[in-house]
Amino acid sequence: MSTMKEKLHTGEIYAPNDPEILKEQTACLSKLYDFNATRPEEKEKREKLLKEMFAEIGEGCYIEPPFHANFGGKHCHFGNFVYANFNLTAVDDTHIYVGDNTMIGPNVTLASAGHPVYPPLREKGYQFNLPVKIGRNCWLGAGVIVLPGVSIGDNTVVGAGSVVTKDLPAGVVAAGNPCRILREIGEKDKTYYYRDKKIPDELKTQE
Repeated sequence: MSTMKEKLHTGEIYAPNDPEILKEQTACLSKLYDFNATRPEEKEKREKLLKEMFAEIGEGCYIEPPFHANFGGKHCHFGNFVYANFNLTAVDDTHIYVGDNTMIGPNVTLASAGHPVYPPLREKGYQFNLPVKIGRNCWLGAGVIVLPGVSIGDNTVVGAGSVVTKDLPAGVVAAGNPCRILREIGEKDKTYYYRDKKIPDELKTQE
């Protein structure tokens, strides 16, 4: 039989107020507090804290404080050169994966935790967790919300304010609530970076 702490990562329903869970969570949140209290010029201190806080964090990552996370990043796995703007909320009760070179706009929420619809269970505070997976070189616009168990493929762009309730494949532009695929990333995107604005020749790259 699984302990409450083990159920964090199995998808089983559990009680998050378990003393063993709360003790670990409080220690993690203490480091998160220190990170958010750093000054803008304390870059090295921020980098050191992130390495202590996260399950994995690659080189060249930048997370703009304030950063919010249920376990202070303990269950977050970030690749290299991930950028997150102000107010990233990582509900990291279980694992959250973000691939290399992904950009995250301000006020984005990556939520791995959910609660039962059945009222008596919710009244007692029960929850369950499902991992969130964001591919490499994605762009999540301002205010995007990614729900538990959702995966987003490589190179995909999610428009501002979207609520991603289901998996998205690689190489698409998607937006809306609920989020839907608008189109694939294609030839036009090699010429125009925004509406009728052309990419300068010197910035075009060969595949």
